[in-house]
Amino acid sequence: MFRNILLLMAVFLAFATISCKEESMGEIPDETASPNILLIIADDLGKDAIKGYSEGLIKPNTPNIDLIRTKGLLFNNFWTNPVCTPTRSCILTGKYGYRTGVRGVSDILSQSEISLQQYINSNTNNTYATAIVGKWHLAGTNTAYNPESMGIDYYSGIIRGAVTDYYQWQLSEDGITKTQNTYVTEALTNTSINWINQQTKPWFMWLAYNAPHTPFHVPPSDMHSQGSLPAYTTGMDAIPYYMAAIEAMDFQIGRLLNSISAEERDNTIIIFLGDNGPANQVAQSPYISSRVKSTLYQGGINVPLFISGKGVTRTGEENNLIVATDLFSTIAEVAGVKAIEIHDSKSFVSLFTKNSTIRNYQYTEIKDDTSDIWAISNGNYKLIENVDGVQELYFLSTDPYELQNLLNSTLTTEQSTAKTALETELNKIRK
Repeated sequence: MFRNILLLMAVFLAFATISCKEESMGEIPDETASPNILLIIADDLGKDAIKGYSEGLIKPNTPNIDLIRTKGLLFNNFWTNPVCTPTRSCILTGKYGYRTGVRGVSDILSQSEISLQQYINSNTNNTYATAIVGKWHLAGTNTAYNPESMGIDYYSGIIRGAVTDYYQWQLSEDGITKTQNTYVTEALTNTSINWINQQTKPWFMWLAYNAPHTPFHVPPSDMHSQGSLPAYTTGMDAIPYYMAAIEAMDFQIGRLLNSISAEERDNTIIIFLGDNGPANQVAQSPYISSRVKSTLYQGGINVPLFISGKGVTRTGEENNLIVATDLFSTIAEVAGVKAIEIHDSKSFVSLFTKNSTIRNYQYTEIKDDTSDIWAISNGNYKLIENVDGVQELYFLSTDPYELQNLLNSTLTTEQSTAKTALETELNKIRK
C-alpha cells in the first residue's frame, strides 16, 4: 500500500513538473532554440550575374555566395519590385506598395507601419536583437528617419540609399552623419561583424549592401579577380566593373561568415537576394537592356534568392511562386511567430523541409514620374497592365523572356481564359 502511494506521488510530481515547464515555455520563448537570422540584400543584382542561373554568360567568382546556394535552396521564381525602395518596403512591412504608398524609388515609408522586427519582437517577448546595416532608402533625404524610428535596435548605414563614390560616402549612425573613406562594402561588413560579436541573445541582422549598384568602380585589388582595371569612364564596357563589385561583396560576405563561430553559424539561417534586376549597362543575354531594372519584365523583377542554414534541410532548385512580401511572414515564422499569412505575405518556411504549394499568383508593381504599371502571373501566363488599360500578355512557359506579346494576335480560347483569370485575380488583389 505504502509503495503504491509513493508511486502515485511520483507520477503526480512528474506531471506537475512537465506542466510547469510547458507553462513556462509558453510565457518565455526558449532562446537557445531561436535561430539567428542573416538577411543579405544585394543592390541591382540580376540572375544573369550570379552562378546557379542559366541567364548570362559572364559570371563572377563568388565562392561564399555559392556555398549559401549549394547548401540550401535556389529559388527560380522569386519576384521583387523593379526598383529598390518598394522591394525593401515590401520585405519590411509584408504589404504591397499600393497599400503603403511605396511604389517608386522616391517614395517614403510611413513610420506608422509595423516593421518586421517590431512584429517579431512583439510576438516573441522581445527575443531578438535587431540591426539594419547599410542601405535604408525608405526615408527620402530625411536623415532623422532611420530604422531605429521603426523599432530596430541598431542602425548604421546610408539613409539616402545610393553612394556617389564607394571610397567617399556619408555614414549615418546615432543621428550623426559623417564622411567615410573606407571602401563602403568593407565598412558595412566591419560594422556587421562588430555588432554580431556583441550580441548575447538571438540576433536578426539585415545587411543591405550598395554593391553592385552604380557607380561602376574598381574595388580593392585583393577583393576581386577582374585584373588591373583602369578607372571607369562612360562608354567603357561596364561588365568587368560590375563583376568586380560582386566579387568584392562576396569577399566581404566570406569575412562576415568566417567571423561567426561554427556553433553560431549552425544556428543561423542565411537569406541572400537581389532587390531588383540589373542596370541596363550590364544586362546580359537573354535579357534585353531596355527590359531590366525599372521595368516589370522578367529581367527587372525575377531575381536571385538563396536560402540555407538552420532549419533548411532541402537542397537544389525550388520553382514555387514567391514574392518579396513573403519574406515578412517567412522570417517571422523562422523567429518563432506562427504567422503563416499576414497582410500580403505568405510564409514559405514549409519549403525548407518539403514540397508544397505557397501561392497561385505573383504580383508586383511600379509607379514613378513616367509610369503606373502592375504585373501578375500564375507561373505560366503573365499579364502586364498600365493605368491607361494598355495590356501585354505572355506565355512564360515557352516564352520566358517575353518576346511575343500574345495580344498582338487573336487569342485562343485557352489564352483568353487565362487572361480573364489573371484580370480577376488582379482585381481581387487591388480591391
